[in-house]
Amino acid sequence: MSGTTVIAAILLGLSAGVLAGLFGVGGGILFVPTLVALGLGQLEAQGTSLLAILPTVLAGSWNQRRYGNLRTRSALLLGLASIVGVEIGARVVIEVPEATLRRLFAVLLFAVAVQLVWRTRRKRPRYPESP
Repeated sequence: MSGTTVIAAILLGLSAGVLAGLFGVGGGILFVPTLVALGLGQLEAQGTSLLAILPTVLAGSWNQRRYGNLRTRSALLLGLASIVGVEIGARVVIEVPEATLRRLFAVLLFAVAVQLVWRTRRKRPRYPESP
């Protein structure tokens, strides 16, 4: 990696980490496009993102635990089940052409964006503003 690429990776990683911490989104939604922008192929970006998210997850979980927002049992159950899902997904993804993988990832990003917009428009504020 060149010096410029290292600086770009640090800045983009920092930005993605801040956004992940602010919005609680899965790191892959942010890290995969960032890694592709840095020149990795889609498959390498997805694989690298799985490891890169560990420090983000640990730091975010630690902070959220301090605020009383972490449900440990649910997190462990979800995490253990996702290990099986990741293994299945990793076996399937190596059979998919990279162009198809990029398109599928784009569809995922679009679906997440639509869901966020839909929920934002439908949900009433949890704490109504006082007059």
